[in-house]
Amino acid sequence: MKEAKIVRNILLGIDNLLLHKLRSFLTMLGVVFGVGSVVAMLAVGEGASKEALDQIRKLGSNNIIITALKAVEDETANTTRSFMVIYGLTYDDHRRLAETIDTIRRTVPVKLIRKEGRLGERMLELRVVGTTSIWFDLVQRDIIAGRILHPSDEEKKAPVAVLTEYGARRLLATENTIGQILKIGGDAFRVVGIVKSEGGKAADIQIPDQQVDAYIPIEVARVYYGDITFRRTSGSFEREMVELHQIIVEVDRTENVEKTAAAIEQMLKQFHNKKDYSVSVPLALLKQAEATKRTFNIVLGSIAAISLLVGGIGIMNIMLASVTERTREIGIRRAIGAKKRQIITQFLIETVVLSTIGGFVGIGVGVVIPRLITYIAGMPTIITPWSIMVPLFISVAIGVIFGLYPAARAAEVDPIVALRHE
Repeated sequence: MKEAKIVRNILLGIDNLLLHKLRSFLTMLGVVFGVGSVVAMLAVGEGASKEALDQIRKLGSNNIIITALKAVEDETANTTRSFMVIYGLTYDDHRRLAETIDTIRRTVPVKLIRKEGRLGERMLELRVVGTTSIWFDLVQRDIIAGRILHPSDEEKKAPVAVLTEYGARRLLATENTIGQILKIGGDAFRVVGIVKSEGGKAADIQIPDQQVDAYIPIEVARVYYGDITFRRTSGSFEREMVELHQIIVEVDRTENVEKTAAAIEQMLKQFHNKKDYSVSVPLALLKQAEATKRTFNIVLGSIAAISLLVGGIGIMNIMLASVTERTREIGIRRAIGAKKRQIITQFLIETVVLSTIGGFVGIGVGVVIPRLITYIAGMPTIITPWSIMVPLFISVAIGVIFGLYPAARAAEVDPIVALRHE
Protein backbone atom coordinates (compact mmCIF):
# COMPACT_ATOMS: atom_id res chain seq x y z
CA MET A 1 0.00 0.00 0.00
CA LYS A 2 2.77 2.38 0.95
CA GLU A 3 4.77 1.50 -2.18
CA ALA A 4 1.70 2.12 -4.35
CA LYS A 5 1.29 5.54 -2.76
CA ILE A 6 4.91 6.45 -3.49
CA VAL A 7 4.55 5.33 -7.10
CA ARG A 8 1.34 7.37 -7.42
CA ASN A 9 3.07 10.47 -6.04
CA ILE A 10 5.97 10.01 -8.47
CA LEU A 11 3.60 9.65 -11.41
CA LEU A 12 1.69 12.73 -10.24
CA GLY A 13 4.97 14.65 -10.02
CA ILE A 14 5.88 13.62 -13.59
CA ASP A 15 2.41 14.72 -14.81
CA ASN A 16 2.87 18.11 -13.16
CA LEU A 17 6.27 18.53 -14.80
CA LEU A 18 4.87 17.55 -18.20
CA LEU A 19 2.31 20.36 -17.95
CA HIS A 20 5.22 22.73 -18.66
CA LYS A 21 7.47 20.61 -20.87
CA LEU A 22 9.76 23.35 -22.18
CA ARG A 23 10.26 24.91 -18.76
CA SER A 24 11.00 21.54 -17.19
CA PHE A 25 13.42 20.70 -20.00
CA LEU A 26 15.31 23.99 -19.70
CA THR A 27 15.47 23.63 -15.91
CA MET A 28 16.83 20.10 -16.29
CA LEU A 29 19.59 21.25 -18.69
CA GLY A 30 21.54 22.79 -15.81
CA VAL A 31 21.75 19.39 -14.11
CA VAL A 32 22.46 17.62 -17.41
CA PHE A 33 25.43 19.83 -18.23
CA GLY A 34 26.63 19.78 -14.63
CA VAL A 35 26.64 15.98 -14.34
CA GLY A 36 27.99 15.58 -17.88
CA SER A 37 30.90 17.94 -17.23
CA VAL A 38 31.74 16.22 -13.92
CA VAL A 39 31.83 12.77 -15.56
CA ALA A 40 33.79 14.03 -18.60
CA MET A 41 36.36 16.00 -16.59
CA LEU A 42 36.99 13.13 -14.20
CA ALA A 43 37.39 10.74 -17.16
CA VAL A 44 39.94 13.04 -18.82
CA GLY A 45 41.81 13.56 -15.55
CA GLU A 46 41.82 9.83 -14.79
CA GLY A 47 43.10 8.98 -18.26
CA ALA A 48 45.91 11.54 -18.19
CA SER A 49 46.96 10.51 -14.70
CA LYS A 50 46.93 6.80 -15.49
CA GLU A 51 49.09 7.32 -18.57
CA ALA A 52 51.70 9.21 -16.54
CA LEU A 53 51.58 6.67 -13.69
CA ASP A 54 51.91 3.72 -16.07
CA GLN A 55 54.99 5.25 -17.71
CA ILE A 56 56.62 5.78 -14.32
CA ARG A 57 55.74 2.25 -13.17
CA LYS A 58 57.32 0.80 -16.32
CA LEU A 59 60.63 2.29 -15.22
CA GLY A 60 60.48 0.05 -12.15
CA SER A 61 59.59 1.11 -8.64
CA ASN A 62 62.87 -0.43 -7.37
CA ASN A 63 65.03 1.28 -9.99
CA ILE A 64 67.16 4.43 -9.79
CA ILE A 65 68.28 6.10 -13.01
CA ILE A 66 71.56 8.05 -13.00
CA THR A 67 72.06 10.19 -16.12
CA ALA A 68 75.14 12.07 -17.34
CA LEU A 69 74.64 15.83 -17.76
CA LYS A 70 76.85 18.44 -19.35
CA ALA A 71 77.76 20.93 -16.62
CA VAL A 72 76.71 24.57 -17.02
CA GLU A 73 80.31 25.76 -17.35
CA ASP A 74 80.82 23.33 -20.24
CA GLU A 75 77.71 24.60 -22.00
CA THR A 76 78.90 28.20 -21.82
CA ALA A 77 82.54 27.48 -22.67
CA ASN A 78 84.22 29.24 -25.55
CA THR A 79 83.25 27.49 -28.80
CA THR A 80 85.45 29.49 -31.15
CA ARG A 81 88.20 26.89 -31.02
CA SER A 82 88.62 23.14 -30.81
CA PHE A 83 88.54 21.65 -27.32
CA MET A 84 87.47 18.54 -25.44
CA VAL A 85 84.68 18.44 -22.90
CA ILE A 86 84.94 15.66 -20.33
CA TYR A 87 81.86 14.99 -18.23
CA GLY A 88 79.38 12.38 -17.15
CA LEU A 89 79.58 9.00 -15.47
CA THR A 90 82.60 6.74 -15.49
CA TYR A 91 83.29 3.02 -15.47
CA ASP A 92 84.73 3.52 -11.98
CA ASP A 93 81.39 5.03 -10.86
CA HIS A 94 79.65 1.89 -12.09
CA ARG A 95 82.13 -0.37 -10.31
CA ARG A 96 81.98 1.59 -7.04
CA LEU A 97 78.17 1.56 -7.00
CA ALA A 98 78.07 -2.21 -7.40
CA GLU A 99 80.76 -2.81 -4.76
CA THR A 100 80.14 -0.26 -2.02
CA ILE A 101 76.36 0.12 -1.51
CA ASP A 102 74.96 -3.11 -0.11
CA THR A 103 71.30 -2.30 -0.86
CA ILE A 104 72.01 -2.32 -4.60
CA ARG A 105 71.11 -5.64 -6.21
CA ARG A 106 72.19 -5.03 -9.82
CA THR A 107 73.56 -2.21 -11.96
CA VAL A 108 73.43 -1.66 -15.71
CA PRO A 109 75.94 0.57 -17.54
CA VAL A 110 74.61 2.37 -20.61
CA LYS A 111 76.62 4.00 -23.39
CA LEU A 112 74.77 6.07 -26.02
CA ILE A 113 76.04 6.90 -29.51
CA ARG A 114 74.22 8.40 -32.49
CA LYS A 115 75.05 6.53 -35.69
CA GLU A 116 73.51 5.99 -39.09
CA GLY A 117 72.01 2.57 -39.69
CA ARG A 118 72.02 1.24 -43.22
CA LEU A 119 70.56 -1.85 -44.85
CA GLY A 120 70.78 -1.77 -48.60
CA GLU A 121 69.24 1.49 -49.77
CA ARG A 122 67.37 2.12 -46.52
CA MET A 123 68.89 4.42 -43.92
CA LEU A 124 67.84 5.56 -40.44
CA GLU A 125 69.65 7.51 -37.74
CA LEU A 126 69.88 5.16 -34.78
CA ARG A 127 70.61 5.69 -31.12
CA VAL A 128 73.10 2.93 -30.42
CA VAL A 129 72.73 1.70 -26.84
CA GLY A 130 75.74 -0.14 -25.54
CA THR A 131 74.62 -2.11 -22.51
CA THR A 132 74.43 -5.57 -20.94
CA SER A 133 71.80 -8.29 -20.95
CA ILE A 134 70.62 -7.11 -17.50
CA TRP A 135 69.17 -3.98 -19.17
CA PHE A 136 66.26 -6.09 -20.42
CA ASP A 137 65.61 -7.37 -16.89
CA LEU A 138 65.41 -3.91 -15.35
CA VAL A 139 63.61 -2.21 -18.25
CA GLN A 140 61.28 -4.97 -19.36
CA ARG A 141 60.01 -4.78 -22.93
CA ASP A 142 58.08 -7.33 -24.98
CA ILE A 143 60.12 -9.43 -27.42
CA ILE A 144 58.54 -9.38 -30.89
CA ALA A 145 61.02 -11.65 -32.67
CA GLY A 146 64.31 -13.41 -32.00
CA ARG A 147 66.02 -12.83 -28.68
CA ILE A 148 67.56 -10.13 -26.50
CA LEU A 149 71.24 -9.69 -25.63
CA HIS A 150 72.82 -12.66 -23.86
CA PRO A 151 75.80 -12.73 -21.42
CA SER A 152 77.72 -14.79 -23.98
CA ASP A 153 77.46 -11.87 -26.44
CA GLU A 154 79.36 -9.72 -23.95
CA GLU A 155 81.98 -12.39 -23.27
CA LYS A 156 82.65 -13.00 -26.97
CA LYS A 157 82.29 -9.31 -27.90
CA ALA A 158 79.85 -10.49 -30.57
CA PRO A 159 78.74 -7.82 -33.09
CA VAL A 160 75.02 -8.43 -32.61
CA ALA A 161 72.16 -5.93 -32.34
CA VAL A 162 68.62 -5.91 -31.00
CA LEU A 163 66.38 -3.38 -32.76
CA THR A 164 63.18 -1.70 -31.63
CA GLU A 165 60.02 -2.39 -33.60
CA TYR A 166 60.03 1.05 -35.25
CA GLY A 167 63.63 0.75 -36.44
CA ALA A 168 63.03 -2.79 -37.66
CA ARG A 169 60.04 -1.71 -39.75
CA ARG A 170 62.01 1.15 -41.30
CA LEU A 171 65.16 -0.82 -42.06
CA LEU A 172 64.06 -4.42 -42.45
CA ALA A 173 60.87 -3.88 -44.45
CA THR A 174 60.29 -6.64 -47.03
CA GLU A 175 63.35 -8.51 -45.65
CA ASN A 176 63.68 -11.44 -43.29
CA THR A 177 63.95 -9.75 -39.92
CA ILE A 178 66.30 -11.97 -37.90
CA GLY A 179 69.79 -12.66 -39.17
CA GLN A 180 70.13 -9.60 -41.43
CA ILE A 181 73.50 -7.82 -41.49
CA LEU A 182 72.97 -4.19 -40.56
CA LYS A 183 75.63 -1.53 -41.03
CA ILE A 184 75.82 0.83 -38.06
CA GLY A 185 78.26 3.68 -38.68
CA GLY A 186 80.15 1.51 -41.15
CA ASP A 187 80.42 -1.53 -38.83
CA ALA A 188 78.50 -4.74 -39.52
CA PHE A 189 76.08 -6.14 -36.93
CA ARG A 190 73.83 -9.18 -37.12
CA VAL A 191 70.24 -8.51 -36.06
CA VAL A 192 69.29 -11.12 -33.43
CA GLY A 193 66.08 -9.68 -32.00
CA ILE A 194 63.33 -7.07 -32.12
CA VAL A 195 61.64 -5.57 -29.04
CA LYS A 196 58.91 -3.07 -28.39
CA SER A 197 59.84 0.32 -26.97
CA GLU A 198 57.95 2.91 -24.98
CA GLY A 199 59.95 6.06 -25.71
CA GLY A 200 59.06 9.55 -24.50
CA LYS A 201 59.31 11.12 -21.11
CA ALA A 202 57.60 10.29 -17.79
CA ALA A 203 57.37 13.33 -15.55
CA ASP A 204 61.01 14.44 -15.00
CA ILE A 205 62.58 11.14 -16.08
CA GLN A 206 63.73 10.38 -19.59
CA ILE A 207 62.50 6.87 -20.36
CA PRO A 208 65.62 4.73 -21.05
CA ASP A 209 64.51 3.54 -24.48
CA GLN A 210 63.55 5.33 -27.69
CA GLN A 211 61.89 4.21 -30.91
CA VAL A 212 65.17 4.29 -32.87
CA ASP A 213 67.33 2.25 -30.48
CA ALA A 214 69.78 -0.45 -31.48
CA TYR A 215 71.08 -2.43 -28.47
CA ILE A 216 74.58 -3.85 -28.69
CA PRO A 217 76.96 -5.32 -26.06
CA ILE A 218 78.70 -2.50 -24.19
CA GLU A 219 82.16 -3.99 -24.72
CA VAL A 220 81.51 -3.95 -28.46
CA ALA A 221 80.46 -0.29 -28.22
CA ARG A 222 83.70 0.54 -26.40
CA VAL A 223 85.86 -1.26 -28.99
CA TYR A 224 84.03 0.07 -32.07
CA TYR A 225 83.21 3.62 -31.01
CA GLY A 226 85.38 4.45 -27.98
CA ASP A 227 84.57 7.12 -25.42
CA ILE A 228 85.22 10.23 -27.51
CA THR A 229 82.70 11.70 -29.92
CA PHE A 230 83.28 14.50 -32.42
CA ARG A 231 80.81 17.27 -33.25
CA ARG A 232 81.33 20.08 -35.72
CA THR A 233 79.37 23.30 -35.22
CA SER A 234 79.63 26.71 -36.87
CA GLY A 235 83.12 28.01 -36.20
CA SER A 236 84.18 25.18 -33.88
CA PHE A 237 85.12 21.57 -33.70
CA GLU A 238 84.06 20.01 -30.41
CA ARG A 239 85.12 16.73 -28.88
CA GLU A 240 83.29 15.13 -25.97
CA MET A 241 84.55 12.37 -23.74
CA VAL A 242 81.82 10.50 -21.89
CA GLU A 243 82.47 7.01 -20.61
CA LEU A 244 78.88 6.19 -19.54
CA HIS A 245 75.78 8.17 -20.32
CA GLN A 246 73.55 6.32 -17.90
CA ILE A 247 73.60 3.82 -15.06
CA ILE A 248 70.40 2.03 -14.06
CA VAL A 249 70.45 0.72 -10.50
CA GLU A 250 68.13 -1.92 -9.07
CA VAL A 251 67.59 -1.74 -5.29
CA ASP A 252 66.92 -4.88 -3.28
CA ARG A 253 63.71 -3.62 -1.60
CA THR A 254 61.26 -0.81 -2.30
CA GLU A 255 61.64 0.67 1.19
CA ASN A 256 65.40 1.09 0.55
CA VAL A 257 65.04 3.04 -2.71
CA GLU A 258 65.08 6.58 -1.34
CA LYS A 259 67.93 6.05 1.11
CA THR A 260 69.93 4.29 -1.61
CA ALA A 261 69.39 7.29 -3.91
CA ALA A 262 70.75 9.55 -1.16
CA ALA A 263 73.79 7.29 -0.75
CA ILE A 264 74.42 7.38 -4.52
CA GLU A 265 74.26 11.18 -4.52
CA GLN A 266 76.73 11.31 -1.65
CA MET A 267 79.14 8.90 -3.30
CA LEU A 268 79.08 10.64 -6.69
CA LYS A 269 79.63 14.01 -5.03
CA GLN A 270 82.93 12.73 -3.62
CA PHE A 271 84.32 11.73 -7.02
CA HIS A 272 82.88 14.46 -9.28
CA ASN A 273 84.18 18.02 -9.08
CA LYS A 274 81.12 19.36 -10.87
CA LYS A 275 77.44 18.42 -11.01
CA ASP A 276 77.56 16.49 -14.29
CA TYR A 277 74.94 13.88 -13.41
CA SER A 278 71.36 13.64 -12.18
CA VAL A 279 69.77 10.97 -9.99
CA SER A 280 66.13 10.20 -10.76
CA VAL A 281 63.92 8.05 -8.54
CA PRO A 282 60.79 6.72 -10.30
CA LEU A 283 59.32 5.65 -6.92
CA ALA A 284 59.43 9.23 -5.59
CA LEU A 285 57.89 10.51 -8.81
CA LEU A 286 55.23 7.80 -8.58
CA LYS A 287 54.22 8.95 -5.11
CA GLN A 288 54.22 12.56 -6.25
CA ALA A 289 52.19 11.73 -9.36
CA GLU A 290 49.60 9.83 -7.32
CA ALA A 291 49.22 12.81 -4.97
CA THR A 292 48.97 15.15 -7.97
CA LYS A 293 46.34 12.87 -9.48
CA ARG A 294 44.16 13.12 -6.39
CA THR A 295 44.52 16.91 -6.31
CA PHE A 296 43.84 17.12 -10.05
CA ASN A 297 40.63 15.09 -9.74
CA ILE A 298 39.44 17.17 -6.78
CA VAL A 299 40.05 20.43 -8.66
CA LEU A 300 38.36 19.18 -11.84
CA GLY A 301 35.43 17.79 -9.86
CA SER A 302 35.06 21.04 -7.93
CA ILE A 303 35.04 23.14 -11.09
CA ALA A 304 32.44 20.89 -12.72
CA ALA A 305 30.37 20.80 -9.51
CA ILE A 306 29.79 24.55 -9.91
CA SER A 307 27.64 23.69 -12.94
CA LEU A 308 25.59 21.38 -10.71
CA LEU A 309 25.21 24.18 -8.17
CA VAL A 310 23.93 26.50 -10.89
CA GLY A 311 21.53 23.76 -12.01
CA GLY A 312 20.28 23.39 -8.42
CA ILE A 313 19.65 27.12 -8.15
CA GLY A 314 17.68 26.94 -11.39
CA ILE A 315 15.54 24.12 -9.97
CA MET A 316 14.83 26.10 -6.81
CA ASN A 317 13.91 29.19 -8.83
CA ILE A 318 11.47 27.27 -11.03
CA MET A 319 9.90 25.46 -8.09
CA LEU A 320 9.35 28.76 -6.26
CA ALA A 321 7.59 30.05 -9.36
CA SER A 322 5.59 26.83 -9.47
CA VAL A 323 4.48 27.32 -5.85
CA THR A 324 3.11 30.76 -6.76
CA GLU A 325 1.33 29.37 -9.83
CA ARG A 326 -0.21 26.48 -7.89
CA THR A 327 -1.27 28.41 -4.80
CA ARG A 328 -4.96 27.69 -5.43
CA GLU A 329 -4.24 23.99 -5.98
CA ILE A 330 -2.32 23.87 -2.70
CA GLY A 331 -5.22 25.62 -0.89
CA ILE A 332 -7.76 23.10 -2.22
CA ARG A 333 -5.58 20.15 -1.16
CA ARG A 334 -5.13 21.63 2.30
CA ALA A 335 -8.87 22.35 2.58
CA ILE A 336 -9.80 18.73 1.88
CA GLY A 337 -7.42 17.43 4.52
CA ALA A 338 -3.90 17.26 3.01
CA LYS A 339 -1.21 17.62 5.66
CA LYS A 340 1.85 19.84 5.41
CA ARG A 341 4.03 16.75 5.20
CA GLN A 342 2.14 15.56 2.12
CA ILE A 343 2.54 18.93 0.39
CA ILE A 344 6.28 18.95 1.15
CA THR A 345 6.61 15.37 -0.09
CA GLN A 346 4.81 16.15 -3.36
CA PHE A 347 7.04 19.13 -4.20
CA LEU A 348 10.18 17.29 -3.15
CA ILE A 349 9.24 14.38 -5.42
CA GLU A 350 8.93 16.78 -8.35
CA THR A 351 12.37 18.31 -7.76
CA VAL A 352 14.00 14.91 -7.22
CA VAL A 353 12.38 13.52 -10.38
CA LEU A 354 13.61 16.57 -12.30
CA SER A 355 17.20 16.32 -10.98
CA THR A 356 17.36 12.51 -11.24
CA ILE A 357 16.24 12.46 -14.89
CA GLY A 358 18.71 15.25 -15.56
CA GLY A 359 21.40 13.22 -13.78
CA PHE A 360 20.84 10.12 -15.93
CA VAL A 361 20.82 12.17 -19.13
CA GLY A 362 23.95 13.97 -17.93
CA ILE A 363 25.71 10.65 -17.34
CA GLY A 364 24.91 9.69 -20.93
CA VAL A 365 26.40 12.98 -22.13
CA GLY A 366 29.40 12.54 -19.82
CA VAL A 367 30.11 9.05 -21.19
CA VAL A 368 29.91 10.17 -24.83
CA ILE A 369 32.19 13.25 -24.48
CA PRO A 370 35.32 11.30 -23.31
CA ARG A 371 34.87 8.84 -26.18
CA LEU A 372 34.78 11.73 -28.64
CA ILE A 373 37.90 13.24 -27.03
CA THR A 374 39.73 9.91 -27.35
CA TYR A 375 38.57 9.46 -30.95
CA ILE A 376 39.34 13.00 -32.15
CA ALA A 377 42.35 14.03 -30.03
CA GLY A 378 43.78 10.60 -29.22
CA MET A 379 43.87 11.42 -25.49
CA PRO A 380 43.30 8.48 -23.15
CA THR A 381 40.15 8.79 -21.03
CA ILE A 382 38.94 6.41 -18.32
CA ILE A 383 35.43 6.33 -16.88
CA THR A 384 35.40 4.74 -13.43
CA PRO A 385 32.27 3.58 -11.54
CA TRP A 386 32.76 6.22 -8.84
CA SER A 387 32.98 9.00 -11.46
CA ILE A 388 29.44 8.02 -12.49
CA MET A 389 27.92 7.24 -9.09
CA VAL A 390 29.18 10.38 -7.33
CA PRO A 391 27.70 12.91 -9.85
CA LEU A 392 24.42 10.96 -9.90
CA PHE A 393 24.25 10.99 -6.11
CA ILE A 394 25.04 14.71 -6.08
CA SER A 395 22.31 15.44 -8.63
CA VAL A 396 19.72 13.61 -6.47
CA ALA A 397 21.01 15.42 -3.38
CA ILE A 398 20.68 18.75 -5.20
CA GLY A 399 17.05 17.92 -5.98
CA VAL A 400 16.40 17.36 -2.26
CA ILE A 401 18.45 20.32 -0.97
CA PHE A 402 17.22 22.90 -3.45
CA GLY A 403 13.67 21.54 -3.34
CA LEU A 404 13.30 21.79 0.44
CA TYR A 405 12.77 25.56 0.58
CA PRO A 406 10.12 25.72 -2.20
CA ALA A 407 8.36 22.69 -0.65
CA ALA A 408 8.38 24.32 2.79
CA ARG A 409 7.01 27.54 1.26
CA ALA A 410 4.23 25.54 -0.38
CA ALA A 411 3.35 23.78 2.90
CA GLU A 412 3.11 27.13 4.77
CA VAL A 413 0.46 28.58 2.41
CA ASP A 414 -2.70 29.53 4.33
CA PRO A 415 -5.59 27.44 2.86
CA ILE A 416 -8.13 30.26 3.21
CA VAL A 417 -5.85 32.78 1.47
CA ALA A 418 -4.96 30.18 -1.14
CA LEU A 419 -8.61 29.50 -1.99
CA ARG A 420 -9.17 33.20 -2.72
CA HIS A 421 -6.02 33.29 -4.94
CA GLU A 422 -6.74 33.89 -8.62
